[in-house]
Amino acid sequence: MDEKLAFAQRLRDAMQRAGYPLRPVVLEREFNTRYWGRSVTLQAVRRWLRGESIPSQEKLQVLAEWLKIEPQVLRFGDQVARSVREHRQRWDEKLTYQERETVDAYLQLPAPQRKLIREVILTFAKVHPPEGGA
Repeated sequence: MDEKLAFAQRLRDAMQRAGYPLRPVVLEREFNTRYWGRSVTLQAVRRWLRGESIPSQEKLQVLAEWLKIEPQVLRFGDQVARSVREHRQRWDEKLTYQERETVDAYLQLPAPQRKLIREVILTFAKVHPPEGGA
């Protein structure tokens, strides 16, 4: 699905969940009462709802706060947020103290040495794929 169309669908869904009618005039009014920058036009919010454009990050944050949805979920969808949470959980749960200590030591190295270590690790990963992998 097109990124702009997917955003428009998430925006419409969020408006409905929050109890607002799917009307550009409602979106324009509610957004402009919360946004301290230059007011958006009816044409601009129509473009958001139709999937023709995506608002700037600053405007997206106002929309998300108003509609009580995480900005990254509104912008990119729940799948991306879920993927990030799963990755973070995997990092938090699976690394041992020694592995965390190694990562911390790696981060202390100068950039050229980090690059070399990264290349060595990626080479090992290619030669020894995870079990169940290709």
